[in-house]
Amino acid sequence: MKKTLQQILIWLAVVWCLAPFAWQIITSLKTNAEIAHIPTIYAPVHPTWGHYQELFSRKPFARYLWNSFLISSVSTVVCVLVSAMAAYSFSRLKVRGARGLQVGLISISFFPTIIFFFPLYELVRRTGMANNPIALIVPYITFNLPFATLILTAFFRTISLDIEEAAKVDGFNRWQILMKIIMPLSAPALATTAILIFIFCWNEFLLALTFMTRDSAKTVTAGVASLSGGSIYEIPWGAIAAAVVVSTLPLIGLVVVFQKRIIQGLTAGATKG
Repeated sequence: MKKTLQQILIWLAVVWCLAPFAWQIITSLKTNAEIAHIPTIYAPVHPTWGHYQELFSRKPFARYLWNSFLISSVSTVVCVLVSAMAAYSFSRLKVRGARGLQVGLISISFFPTIIFFFPLYELVRRTGMANNPIALIVPYITFNLPFATLILTAFFRTISLDIEEAAKVDGFNRWQILMKIIMPLSAPALATTAILIFIFCWNEFLLALTFMTRDSAKTVTAGVASLSGGSIYEIPWGAIAAAVVVSTLPLIGLVVVFQKRIIQGLTAGATKG
């Protein structure tokens, strides 16, 4: 009975989480008349792919996807690499003031992005970096670095020091130990951290909308916002729903791919062979 109740609760949670995305899929397949119909039509009577065609014909949406992928990927790779080096220093090296630095990282991670918006805007304006991917990559790395460092520091401390001692006997230096020993053994933590950072970068809206004003430089979130019209009668709800679906599918695929790597990392273990 208890197991059945747990399964029911799990399925209810899954349905609750998937319902908004499922509604966007349904809306994207409706005609404009069905979307505006009162009372609400819950299933498309005449399913159409017209909104997806309209999405890519009205706007360079493929370009938006590429911009988001490029900015998110570079930000994620750099952030994970830098945070891994910082986490290794915190977890293995005797750094003076390490405790204070960690407290500082925790404190910084609590500050919302909006606090730094105006200084960043002024910096981008004065340096002429508007519509340049670097204008988003640098803030994305900075905002995610404290979180990634704390996550990896906690994981690195669970790795036995005996493995590193054995590597030192074999002539490995600190950099080789990090890249060839610690990083492979930390695959689950690295994958999880990378997923969270990538999703944050992909979904970030405020900075992308402000710094990327040129149509060819916009990311997915800014591109979806540009589909809105001047009034409720001009809002292309079908195209917006199609844009939401298209922009969400890469994240779903990414999570599925990294989920497999996380499972492989967990089952491999540090003492394999």
